[in-house]
Amino acid sequence: MSAMERCSVIISSQPATAKWYDRRDAVFVDFCVEDSKNVIVHFEKSKFDFCCVGGTDEIKQQNTVDLFEEINPKDSKYRRTDRSVLVCLRKVEPGKAWPRLTKDKTKCNWLSVDFNNWKDWEDDSDEDLSSFDKFSEMMNTMGRDDVPDFDGAGEEHDSENGDEQMPALE
Repeated sequence: MSAMERCSVIISSQPATAKWYDRRDAVFVDFCVEDSKNVIVHFEKSKFDFCCVGGTDEIKQQNTVDLFEEINPKDSKYRRTDRSVLVCLRKVEPGKAWPRLTKDKTKCNWLSVDFNNWKDWEDDSDEDLSSFDKFSEMMNTMGRDDVPDFDGAGEEHDSENGDEQMPALE
């Protein structure tokens, strides 16, 4: 049984809430599903399917999105976290802005624009790494021992004279 056939076995499902944003070489869709299980994402040139079981109630969620433009299915990928599933859709034509995610102009009640991650990249010519590459790099470094300790916990601070005195309160 293929991945999408397993996904279509889910009879009573609802669409997952999602936010999307456009970048120079990719479009990102963030499905807001906490504690997702059995995540299936199937990419085709002009659409993609998303399916999972999520939340403490284990609600079955499924979305099929007919895309505004074509994507490269082989280079598109996704990453699951405890709070969401981020999908990266690689554009066939990088540098072409997508005014919307879907082919149809009709509003999907489960889909909104992610203004926190939206960037007017058409005027920005020095974007060295794509967002997904930065995201992947960040995720790969999480949990490693060589990540710097930013809060200074566990460090001993010795002054030159031994004990450092606090100034008196006035």
